[in-house]
Amino acid sequence: MKILVTGSNGLLGQKLTERLQSDPSIELIATAKSDSALPIQRGRFFHLDVTDANAVNDIIARTTPDVIINTAAMTQVDHCELDHDSCWKNNVTSVENLIAASARSNVHLLHVSTDFIFDGTRELLDETAEPGPVNFYGESKLAAERLILESGISWCIARTVLVFGITRDMSRTNIVLWVKRSLEQGKTIQVVNDQWRTPTLAEDLAAGCHLAALKKAQGIYNISGKDYMSVYEIALRTADFFHLDKSLIKETDSTKFTQPAKRPMRTGFITDKAKKTFGYEPRSFEEGLAIVASQL
Repeated sequence: MKILVTGSNGLLGQKLTERLQSDPSIELIATAKSDSALPIQRGRFFHLDVTDANAVNDIIARTTPDVIINTAAMTQVDHCELDHDSCWKNNVTSVENLIAASARSNVHLLHVSTDFIFDGTRELLDETAEPGPVNFYGESKLAAERLILESGISWCIARTVLVFGITRDMSRTNIVLWVKRSLEQGKTIQVVNDQWRTPTLAEDLAAGCHLAALKKAQGIYNISGKDYMSVYEIALRTADFFHLDKSLIKETDSTKFTQPAKRPMRTGFITDKAKKTFGYEPRSFEEGLAIVASQL
C-alpha cells in the first residue's frame, strides 16, 4: 500500500514518517513545504504546498497513492483568529485541493481534525456529538470536515485532542514541553483549571492514523488519549513525572487570560469506535510522558 503524508515535518507528520517507514507493507510518500526534517530511508519525499491546487494534482498523479493522510494545517489558534484568510487557505482551501485530486485519482483521504470544532459545553464526546466551534480555527476545521462529508470520495476523519510529544527539531512547543521547560528554568506559570482535555501522545495519534489507513476506515473516528483531566492537572502530573517543583504552578481560570481566540472548556473524547474498528489503544498520560522522556 502506498500512503502519502502531507505536513510530514510537523509533530504528527514526523511520527507518521517514522512509523510508516518501519512497516514493510507500506510505501511512504512524505510531503512538506520545506526540506524533510527526517531522513527518508524507505520511501520518497516531495516538496508540496497543499494550498497550491496544481501542485497537489501533480504530486498525486505522479505518485498514485492508495491513501492520503492529511496532517497539514494551520493550528495556531490565536493566529487563526487574527488572520482569517491564511487560516482558511491552509485549513479549507487545501482540503478542497486534496478532495479534488483524490476524486480524480480514486484515493482514500484520511483527514486529521480537532476537538476545537466543539463548543466545550459537554463532557466526554463521541463521534455523534454536535459541532459548534467557538473560534475561527474551529470554524475552519469544521468547514473542511463538511467538504469531505459532501465530497463523494472515500474518506475518513480522525479527530484528536491536545497533541503532545517531541521531535528532534521542535520549532513549536506543546503543553508537556512548555511545563517541563518552564519549571526547569524556575519560572512560575499560570495554568487554567477550568479547561478539560484528553491529551494525546503524538505516537498514539500516528498509530491510530496508521491503523485507520491500513483498513481504509470509513467515517469519523475519535483518536485521542485515554485520561480526561484539566490542563492544571496535566501540568501537575508532568511536574511530578519529571520531579520538578510544582509549587511554581499557579492555579487559575480562563477568565484571567486575554487571548484573541476563545477556547472550548471541555472537549475530552470517547475512543471506543476506533478501538473496536481498527484496534486503537492509547497509552496512559504517564506512559506517554515516559516515551517523551526517553527521547529527550
